[in-house]
Amino acid sequence: MASLGIFVGTVGTDAISGMERFTLNIPILVDGIGLLPVAMGLFGIGEVLVNVELTLKADVFETSLKRLLPNLDDWKRSIMPILRGSVIGFFLGILPGGGGLISSFASYTTEVKLSKHPEEFGKGAIEGVAGPETANNAGAGGAFIPLFTLGLPTNVIMALLLGAMMLHGLQPGPQMIMKHPDLFWGVVASMYIGNAMLLILNLPLIGLWVQVLKIPYHLLFPIIIFFCLVGAFSLNNNVDEITIMIIFGVLGYLFKKFSYPGAPFIMAMVLGPMMERALRQSLIMSLGSGWIFITRPISLVTLLIAFSLLASTILPAIKKKRQVLAESSDD
Repeated sequence: MASLGIFVGTVGTDAISGMERFTLNIPILVDGIGLLPVAMGLFGIGEVLVNVELTLKADVFETSLKRLLPNLDDWKRSIMPILRGSVIGFFLGILPGGGGLISSFASYTTEVKLSKHPEEFGKGAIEGVAGPETANNAGAGGAFIPLFTLGLPTNVIMALLLGAMMLHGLQPGPQMIMKHPDLFWGVVASMYIGNAMLLILNLPLIGLWVQVLKIPYHLLFPIIIFFCLVGAFSLNNNVDEITIMIIFGVLGYLFKKFSYPGAPFIMAMVLGPMMERALRQSLIMSLGSGWIFITRPISLVTLLIAFSLLASTILPAIKKKRQVLAESSDD
């Protein structure tokens, strides 16, 4: 999926030579394939097409909404999980591919292991809610650090933000805080304001949000498609953008059906052109010699780390597959 995303990112006019690549003489492809129509197609139209096949029935758990704020005992039980979840979520949010999901699971596992009553987890233990939710929020904030300082998105949400900033002529990197301090501090301030607004909106309106869960899916799906169509067209006021979104919506449906993740595709589509441009600039500096990536210490260390991470993922999978084949042959 990442390789396919890199390929889609190369469609359009080559930034170095000015030649058109893979455009098939289609005018809309000369400037490349837009990120937003692709994302809305994969994660919007594709999800709707998959869910249309399913017979879904929403069951809303009925309970009392009188006592919403935690009492003193709740704070006593959740304060340490909150602190641990903040640390776990922050550092896992910095890592590529981490984000809120892995942070939540890591925090939950940690609380189960540290708890004196692990049997309460899964039955409403407040530690199992406070820790993972804190880790989820901390992971989202930590993911902004590599995005703003290095221009590296750690998950698909950060990749979409990177694409949005590039569309507006903003290049994340070491100089971003100096060149665009208003954007950086605006994002920091928005996190504080956003959390305050969550409390103001969620607590009084929790009854309303519960009612939203009861909206029938046959009414919800057309609304999603409508917003996707409006969003794709309003990007450049071009109907061809809608066509691109629908094409990738069908591809997103097929990806879901055959269990191919869309997140690596989007991340590679954003990072691919940046990677290619940096690669070719380096080759121009070295007069076409690939040794520049090995003779430079920073590049060499980065490549070794990348290959180590790749091997740590592939080798256990190969070992597990060999064990399965060995067990099946014994049978």
